[in-house]
Amino acid sequence: MTYTHLSTNEVVLIEAYNQNEFSVSRIARQLGRARQTIHNVVSYLREGHRALDYVQRYQANKQRCGRRPTVLSATDQAYVTDKVGDGWTPDVIIGRQERTLYRLFERRVLDRSSLPMKGKRKPNGHQERRGKQSFRRTLSDRAQDYPAFPQEFGHLEGDTIVGRHHKSAVITLVERLSKVIITLQPAGRTAGDIETTLRRWCSRFPKHLFKSITFDCGKEFSNWRSISNKHDFDS
Repeated sequence: MTYTHLSTNEVVLIEAYNQNEFSVSRIARQLGRARQTIHNVVSYLREGHRALDYVQRYQANKQRCGRRPTVLSATDQAYVTDKVGDGWTPDVIIGRQERTLYRLFERRVLDRSSLPMKGKRKPNGHQERRGKQSFRRTLSDRAQDYPAFPQEFGHLEGDTIVGRHHKSAVITLVERLSKVIITLQPAGRTAGDIETTLRRWCSRFPKHLFKSITFDCGKEFSNWRSISNKHDFDS
């Protein structure tokens, strides 16, 4: 059973009904709420309080709920600040410092002015409904194909950052060894736009400089085969 807290409008209505001498049962029927919920508010109001007092008390109590804020030591804060200044994202830093960093940036415990744009998170229980790639390979597959994968230059990871109103996108390529981040601006966010931009960028470099490129499973990378074949990448 899902329970939703009373809204400010509902508390104001309860106050108005109470002033007009509506019974608790009648107010509960009017608002579609449990009688006990209405009784708690009415009892508080009859003590001489106002609806605004009830709302303010509720908000104050709510601020004391939940988990305690995560606190980093001075050493950890200096480490994170230094790596962010080098262009590392929180996801990359978490791989070495097992911390939850995004919330610290949101609370401004850490300076987020130099962070790359953060994508939209999906709510719990979200089910992907877009088209999917018919063939997938993972980083574990890449490690099998290239025994020196963790220490070898030339392996890229590709992703996209969606812009405002989902009308544009930025391609990000991360070279795994050096942690260099390359950003590319396609004309749009379709698979064709992504392919055209990546082909244009790859043509600037000699073949075999980059050995492999691993894309995420987004629909925008569905043309990965033609990119791989054209530039002799292992994808």
